[in-house]
Amino acid sequence: MKGRTLKRKPTNPINKKGKKNHEKNPKKRKNSEEKDEFFLNEEEIKSSSDEDDDVGIYGGFSDDDKKSSSDDDDDEEEETETAEQIKRKLTLQLLEKVRNFEKEEEDAFDGVEDREERDGARDSIVKNRLLQQQLEDSGRARRFIAAKVQQPETEAEPRLLLKHRQSVTAVALSDDDSRGFSASKDGCVVHWDVETGKAEKYLWPSDDVLKSHGLRDPHGLGKKHSKQVLALAASSDGRYLATGGVDRHIHLWDTRAREHIKAFAGHKKLVSCLAFREGTSELFSGSYDKEPKIWNAEDRTYIGSLQGHHSEVLSISCLRKERALTAGRDRQMCYWKVPEESHLVFRSSASSLESCCLVSNDEFLSGSDDGSIQLWSVLRKKPVCIYKNAHSLATAKKIVDLDYDGVILNGHPEGELNELHTPSSTSRSWVGAVSVCRNSDFAASGAGNGFVRLWAIESEARGIRPLFGVPVLGFVNSLAIAKSGRFLVAGVGQEPRLGRWDRISAARNGVVLQSLKLSS
Repeated sequence: MKGRTLKRKPTNPINKKGKKNHEKNPKKRKNSEEKDEFFLNEEEIKSSSDEDDDVGIYGGFSDDDKKSSSDDDDDEEEETETAEQIKRKLTLQLLEKVRNFEKEEEDAFDGVEDREERDGARDSIVKNRLLQQQLEDSGRARRFIAAKVQQPETEAEPRLLLKHRQSVTAVALSDDDSRGFSASKDGCVVHWDVETGKAEKYLWPSDDVLKSHGLRDPHGLGKKHSKQVLALAASSDGRYLATGGVDRHIHLWDTRAREHIKAFAGHKKLVSCLAFREGTSELFSGSYDKEPKIWNAEDRTYIGSLQGHHSEVLSISCLRKERALTAGRDRQMCYWKVPEESHLVFRSSASSLESCCLVSNDEFLSGSDDGSIQLWSVLRKKPVCIYKNAHSLATAKKIVDLDYDGVILNGHPEGELNELHTPSSTSRSWVGAVSVCRNSDFAASGAGNGFVRLWAIESEARGIRPLFGVPVLGFVNSLAIAKSGRFLVAGVGQEPRLGRWDRISAARNGVVLQSLKLSS
């Protein structure tokens, strides 16, 4: 060992940059934990940044690098602030919009000289308007739109917004009424714009992808999955679209990417109706297996089943409250109270209830196969009002506004229209679709007699009143009214939604849009 100078290695070597040399001691690196900036307090972060600034040109940052990194941090902070304050921004925009509207009514405050009193009165008006809007959105206040709807001067047919190869079975509108969705018997699911009519088709994935999303093999004699769609529903936030049909599955779609994301399996027979609960991702489904089911689209899970029907479930409806309404071929409607795990049963005199729709949490409409429309209340077991032969062929030939002579208040058929039961008018007078403008007194119904009829829902003492008819050739299988009440869309086909027992060859398969004028 002579002639060699031994140098002692430092026990804790530190490089000139002030950082430990962990590469030379991997065992020690494994035992020691490096400090993450996320867990440092402000003083430690400041001190570490100062040390980095003191580092020389070999380990530090140049002025350009510092400038670019600071710019990137500012951009990230701006994006974070925009995302966090978007709700506040929308609220301020709404308040500004209402205040601008109220500024036009300055004449009402001309006699008030004090500025503070005038501003206080304006703020109270804004408060009342916002409160009224909140009550309307929650379903606790009803908007009166039916009296403002004006009958068109000419009986021109509605505009054909979109064509389908086969009969359209379901239509739905987004919460802001800017977009629409439609489905048909050929399995085509389309997303379209209300203003321009520009359509984008949803593409079905391969069988392998469907199986990975939860699709089960078909039962019985069928060897292929039928993509025939019979029901459709869109969530209030516009994120999800649900479709169901002959393959007994409920298919969940992402509306932003227009991609298939989940297939719910659980129904033993075809899925006939779907509905999202307003403001949530809860999905209600009805089927020919007699058991409505509840799903959660956000969690992709099954919640439970509702037992009470004795035959096929044909229609379903729900609002913001945890309540659901179902109608079926057992001549009864079930009003489900989901949290209480109970339900009310309402039986009709018709042989089958084809459609139903909630007007509010306490009232609802139904359409039956005998051509009658009924208004119900949860406080009564019998209908509040029955309107017979609402869509008979005789009514279609002379579509005049009827008085209350054709209305029956908890009674028996009266008048000439109730004696018209010819075989040619029976199948096409089935009320296959009813719809209500959300939180309002304005409703519509459709059948196969060539007209969509508009209705005014009045108080329980008078029931429902017909307004006028909109000419639509073909079977009206689905209806949707805009939240503003300024237009309605109808899914029309040559065949009925749930069968092929009749056909109107002159009809065109597609989605029609009828604009409505509201008086001030």
